[in-house]
Amino acid sequence: MNNSELVTILNDLAETCKDGELGFSQCAGHAVDDELKTAFRQRAADCRAAALTLQELVRVHGGHADKSGSLTGALHRGWVGVQSFILDKDEDKVILEACNRGEAVAKARYVRALAQPLPENVRLIVQRQYESLLQSYAGISALLARYRLRSEG
Repeated sequence: MNNSELVTILNDLAETCKDGELGFSQCAGHAVDDELKTAFRQRAADCRAAALTLQELVRVHGGHADKSGSLTGALHRGWVGVQSFILDKDEDKVILEACNRGEAVAKARYVRALAQPLPENVRLIVQRQYESLLQSYAGISALLARYRLRSEG
């Protein structure tokens, strides 16, 4: 894999992380439950740290690190749409559903990146971030299941 291809992959992942940071920050601002606000703020911080790490790898490999998320990515993940929902008593559930969709898309991007012949040092970092994402995705999915049960009851 040449540096240009690697930089493209790393910038895509960094953009994904920046989209996640923006999305989780937005969700924290809309969530009602304090537990969710805390979880979303922590995930936003995790996404920010992951993006910074990926941006540094881009620079190390001779590329220009993108500094922000993409509008396309934000729209695709449903983050921007969170503000436009007409929220009712299930607003935290609606927010969790948006987060779950966003994490699913991020997960797919990491899987796609890990399928590439990345240099070993880069692969280790991307794999570590992917494992963190899987934990987050599982946590969001569990919270969502809990909120769905509440709304059915």
